Amino acid sequence: MRGDLEWGTVGRLVRDAAARYGEREAVVDGRTRLSYTALGDRVERSAAACMAAGVERGDRVAVWAPNTLDWIVSALGAVTAGAVLVPVNTRFKGAEAADVLRRARVRLLFVTGTFLGTSYAAALRRERPALPELEQVVVLADTAPKTCRAWPDFLADGDRITAAEVRARADSVEPGAPSDILYTSGTTGRPKGAVITHAQTLRCYDVWSELAGLREGDRCLIVNPFFHTFGYKAGIIAALTRGATVVPRPVFEAGPVLAHIAAERISVLPGPPALLQSLLDHPDRRRHDLSTLRLIVTGAAVVPLRLIERLRDELRVPTVLTAYGLSEASGIVTMCRRDDPPATVAATSGRAVPDTEIRVLAAPGEPGEVLVRGHQVMSGYFEDPGATEAAVDADGWLRTGDIGVLDPAGNLTVTDRIKDMYVVGGFNAYPAEIERLLGRHPDLADIAVIGVADARLGEVGKAYAVRRPGAALTADELIDWARREMANYKVPREVEFLAELPRNASGKILKTELRARRPS
Repeated sequence: MRGDLEWGTVGRLVRDAAARYGEREAVVDGRTRLSYTALGDRVERSAAACMAAGVERGDRVAVWAPNTLDWIVSALGAVTAGAVLVPVNTRFKGAEAADVLRRARVRLLFVTGTFLGTSYAAALRRERPALPELEQVVVLADTAPKTCRAWPDFLADGDRITAAEVRARADSVEPGAPSDILYTSGTTGRPKGAVITHAQTLRCYDVWSELAGLREGDRCLIVNPFFHTFGYKAGIIAALTRGATVVPRPVFEAGPVLAHIAAERISVLPGPPALLQSLLDHPDRRRHDLSTLRLIVTGAAVVPLRLIERLRDELRVPTVLTAYGLSEASGIVTMCRRDDPPATVAATSGRAVPDTEIRVLAAPGEPGEVLVRGHQVMSGYFEDPGATEAAVDADGWLRTGDIGVLDPAGNLTVTDRIKDMYVVGGFNAYPAEIERLLGRHPDLADIAVIGVADARLGEVGKAYAVRRPGAALTADELIDWARREMANYKVPREVEFLAELPRNASGKILKTELRARRPS
């Protein structure tokens, strides 16, 4: 553990990393290779520009952009200047982004230029009248529309702020002050903003780095979006704590990612199971040297045992870990340990991280709602006391909304979201459990289960499945197979095959979209 930062601020972490790791490579983005010293200088200049723009401690500053070096510099600069970072989902449309910006009362927004054919500045233009507190929009590009500022011009304004002033501002920020507001993914409702402090961020991702075995010189390919905890904190913040190199990728494409792993000699790859499955199944995988991969951390969905075995056997990755977290708990609640057997890694999300308590509201070994208490639990939802009171009780227990089971060793298996559970003839059916069982079928690449209305039983399961390349599996064959593998009430009554399942940018299946589909 890093006692010399116990538990300071993100601004101090950036300064400490620059001093500690110096010329070691910090970020590789395309042809740009930045040392820790150079990253520290750029972040300081970004902080100076924020101060010149009138940003004060506690002001909200948002970043709406894909994974790039400019995201890192603009975000860390804002937080160093004492602002509270509001990462915005890159999948959002203009109205969705504006809703978050309005509720967070954001003063300054950094946006990308054109990304995947979309101009974020243009998408936001018609929403600006409804955002009276948004004073500036800075485009992370050399040019910008008339209503925005270009990144180089914004940075140039900071030249009148001295390094001593930036340091004084950074040192005036308290560890217990908010560092970011992480808006939930919104897969089950309107996103809410979880407020997390500097001290929580540093402590949690020092713990994460320790348990994962992240070390100086590691090279981390970050495909998980920076607007999500998995990308920002298990990526950027964790790397800063250990002197690892961040290699950001703005989009996931299996072929280019395989080439990137080989070219940059990537050693650490965090990612959801669907990403890892795509890499394993890519026809060109064996053409690339992936031998430098030594650590993979996954989660956010059902993890088939076969996936863990393939990562270890086919890619020779010595350490594959699963973990469980949520925005309201700084993204980290449980984590497997490096000496856990593959069955534990696949079937559970590991044990509580240090100084964390877990309760399951059910009899031992039975599924119930998971409650968490510890240093990582949010201070609350931003300016939403009602939602905060409903989520965190007077004793500090966070109601996660997840259903889980604790085994005798303390390993947690998250079986589902409360809102996803359905009842079949009086029996509680948990889609994640059923998906885990169905995922054993050798012809399936991906699977999702939802409850649908049934005249006799009330509800029954419907499976949306993705076949492996070349497989000819039929719905009847899968249902017959399922009857041999699980209790009858768990067996889906219907199967619909899709080319791919809808997912959000953090890899979670969008079951709201599946429920909205017309019957096949």
